[in-house]
Amino acid sequence: MATGDQNDMAARIKAVLPPWFSSPSPILDALLAGIGAIWAFVYSLLSYVTLQTRIATATDIFLDLIALDFFGASLPRIAGESDTAYRARIDQEILSPRATRAALSEALVELTGRAPVIFEPMRPADTGSYNDGGAGYAVGGGWGDLSLPFQCFVTAYLPVQNGIANVAGWNAGGGYGTGPIEYADLAAMSFGVTDAEINATIAAIMPAASIAWTRISN
Repeated sequence: MATGDQNDMAARIKAVLPPWFSSPSPILDALLAGIGAIWAFVYSLLSYVTLQTRIATATDIFLDLIALDFFGASLPRIAGESDTAYRARIDQEILSPRATRAALSEALVELTGRAPVIFEPMRPADTGSYNDGGAGYAVGGGWGDLSLPFQCFVTAYLPVQNGIANVAGWNAGGGYGTGPIEYADLAAMSFGVTDAEINATIAAIMPAASIAWTRISN
């Protein structure tokens, strides 16, 4: 069985040469060692390229390219995220449900930690009807409209912002003599989700030819 070892490559080449050379043959061995080194590099490069063709084994920038190929710009690698963690997110995203109300709600909860409000103007359970829905006489709700097919209104909520545990900032409970304060690395902070990430998540879940009118609130 072939390996990527330089000596193994040289030995395989020498084994198929005609028996014209005496033994030992240092000049021939040196020449074959050079050729073997080249083929050992080609073999290792081919092995590396083969690994990059599968999500389960891809690494580095090739894993980012796979995510870009599947999801466009909607699933970038988080700063400092390892290949293993990023691969897990890619696998989860590929298998995530799509094109349903439940899938949209689940995706936003996973992203923000907060359940969205989804209103479909053609859905009686949203607009209200006899003994059903959240609207009716003396009950607040939204108006239904049969002229708005394949559309919904989504209120997505930003996640709760988290700083650094037990550390406050200027004018926020911290400062000299008023609470803990320190110099800290930004990597220790938990940053929130951006509006762009929320919109991209919604766009990735919505079925084709449908519209989600979105409002983002804190």
